[in-house]
Amino acid sequence: QVQLVESGGGSVQAGGSLRLSCAASGNSYSRYCMGWFRQAPGKEREGVARIRTKIGVTSYADSVKGRFTISQDNAKNTVYLQMDSLKPEDTGMYYCAAKSQRFGCSTFTDFGAWGQGTQVTVSS
Repeated sequence: QVQLVESGGGSVQAGGSLRLSCAASGNSYSRYCMGWFRQAPGKEREGVARIRTKIGVTSYADSVKGRFTISQDNAKNTVYLQMDSLKPEDTGMYYCAAKSQRFGCSTFTDFGAWGQGTQVTVSS
């Protein structure tokens, strides 16, 4: 069973940067694909970025391309989300998630393991 613990959220002004971390436990099959999601108040949760952990292939939502970078440190079983040029619309609760090899890593669906979330607030 995968356990995920996020950290690194906070408050920042527009144009600033934050780096989120997600420490993961569990076997590699269950962490085949790792993703970051966010949910703003009154809105549905959306996928932000994902990474296929064995080979490092990444994918991003159009809204964050060129500003956010997902990366990993396999030795530490940790996935990061570097967020630059932050905008007020990036405000929300950010969640780390994992899915097993059974579901591949081509979409933001079928993530079965979730962290508790970390709040990101961007002020104008």
